[in-house]
Amino acid sequence: MTNYIWLIPVLPLAGFLINGLFGSRMSNKVISWIGNLTIFASFVFALVLYIHMLNTPALSEEGIHNILFPWLNVGGFHVNFAFLFDRISGTMTLMVAGVGFLIHVYSVGYMAEEDGYFRYFAYLNLFMFAMLTLVLADNLLLMFVGWEGVGLCSYLLIGFYYTTKIASDAGKKAFLVNRIGDFGFLLAMFLLFYLFGTLQFPEMKEIILSHHIAPEMVTGMITVATMLLFVGAVGKSAQLPLYVWLPDAMAGPTPVSALIHAATMVTSGVYMIVRLNFLFQLTPNTLLLVAWVGGITALFAATIGTVQNDIKKVLAYSTVSQLGYMFLGLGVGAFVAGFFHIITHAFFKALLFLGSGSVIHAMHHAYHNAGVHDKDPQDIRNMGGLSKFMPVTYWTFLVATLAIAGFPLFSGFFSKDEILWKAFASGHKSLWAIGAVAALLTSFYMFRLIYVAFLGQFRGSEKEKEGLHESPRSMTVPLTILGVLAAVGGFIGIPHIFHMPNLLDKTLEPLIPAINPVHYLHNVSTEWTMMGISVAIAIAGWLIARSFYAGASRKAVDGLSRTFSYVHKLLLNKYYVDEIYFAIVVHPIKRIGDFLWYYVDVIFIDGAVNLTGMLATCCGRVITLFQNGSVKMYAFSMLTGILILFWIFIG
Repeated sequence: MTNYIWLIPVLPLAGFLINGLFGSRMSNKVISWIGNLTIFASFVFALVLYIHMLNTPALSEEGIHNILFPWLNVGGFHVNFAFLFDRISGTMTLMVAGVGFLIHVYSVGYMAEEDGYFRYFAYLNLFMFAMLTLVLADNLLLMFVGWEGVGLCSYLLIGFYYTTKIASDAGKKAFLVNRIGDFGFLLAMFLLFYLFGTLQFPEMKEIILSHHIAPEMVTGMITVATMLLFVGAVGKSAQLPLYVWLPDAMAGPTPVSALIHAATMVTSGVYMIVRLNFLFQLTPNTLLLVAWVGGITALFAATIGTVQNDIKKVLAYSTVSQLGYMFLGLGVGAFVAGFFHIITHAFFKALLFLGSGSVIHAMHHAYHNAGVHDKDPQDIRNMGGLSKFMPVTYWTFLVATLAIAGFPLFSGFFSKDEILWKAFASGHKSLWAIGAVAALLTSFYMFRLIYVAFLGQFRGSEKEKEGLHESPRSMTVPLTILGVLAAVGGFIGIPHIFHMPNLLDKTLEPLIPAINPVHYLHNVSTEWTMMGISVAIAIAGWLIARSFYAGASRKAVDGLSRTFSYVHKLLLNKYYVDEIYFAIVVHPIKRIGDFLWYYVDVIFIDGAVNLTGMLATCCGRVITLFQNGSVKMYAFSMLTGILILFWIFIG
């Protein structure tokens, strides 16, 4: 069984090939079964393998190493095509395959009426293959193949509705912005191979642990390498300044948003740093940079999320903010806490995106029923009172909101509190303060979403109201399962002060030592105090949202918007970052391109080619004056030639 790890990523690849090649001749039901069963089989096999690994002492610490074949062997460069299933990659695989399967099931109902059904499931399966390859890779080069694979699939899935300009532009934007980060990843690979002579994770770790590396490398070259790796993580995990692709990626189908932007692709950068924690622990300067970029991104995106009116845009900026939290945790040395937030975030954010999809699905049917074509089904200002018509969607969405806001005992409470506590205890009080303010804003904008979209009175017509209904079971069952996970999933990482076993710490400790470079100032009473502050922050965000958006008090929002109109406009327009990028990057490059196109391509290159053709044409026309079939002209030409020859040789 341990020799068949390759089946985990290959099963989704088989689903891609079957649906991609033959899907146009198959029914939607068959396509759904193929797409879903391949992912479910990967999850089941990974679960069985995970249990077997933990229960086998010989495999428990080092994991299962599955070398398929020698891949590259050029000079001193040797890389195998190999997978590593250990405690880190195994845990991540279960999360990716499990949440991915629920999203596939949800897609059956959500995409039932869409064109390109087989193409959609083929792309989803291909994406899962790439993501599982990234997670299970035992070396940086194979990880990079998966890294690029999820980038390609994100382009295909975000631009699924390629006939619309918004979707096609969003797909291209995601693809291009990610290439910037990928360039940093490539440079880091070259540098790490130069330093270690290998790209395999176990071998690099062994070299570091055996102290076969010069101290000057640690302070110099390894720091540069980890910073370049972080550049790659910034692009893939949407951190400042390369976050701009993720909000636009909402142009894709909503299940794609749940898959790519909650559980898989955007967490790739965080996972990569956790996977290489043995490298990053050597470079405190890089970790400090990671923490500050994460903290600032968390606060920056949270402020934008407070005023957005598109339900998916609110969740998109929330994703950017939560990813910032993960990097904040990694940056203060709390690698397990950052990884913990990957898992809980997958539960509640996938649930939020799928819940928003259920809402959009209902609003679309309501407008279709009323013959309305000029209203946006994603605008929360057109909603209200949906809890009466969609109880399952409402209650699961509320559970996810409580989780992301950090209410006690819900999953997000444990992981977010752990990150904030580690930031405070590590001595970075300013980073803790930034994270605390971001947490307050998170609670505020999520409860704003609840009050505006689900509570109060429906803002549409009676005809529109008649079309509102709960989503089909293929959509509500995944919502319910994710709701349970969002509610109780945090208990796998329950803090030690509760005097209960922390399963995640225990599982990951062999690969991520409990003692990190940061020596935490552990004080039980202080930790309880900070936990109480975290709870107070979550409650405060809810109460502020309630005071503004519950019932008639919503009138106060308009007054506040008018009073602080410049701030409101700045946040509504997302700090004009896209406009700034267009002004200082896109437009100058376009002008340079236009200049080169006109003066180099059209004037110089095309001009030279056209001039050659013109000269040949002119010569031909001159010659045709003499080669015209007239005997008199030929005789005249001969006589002229003879006279010229006489003049040359006699004269």
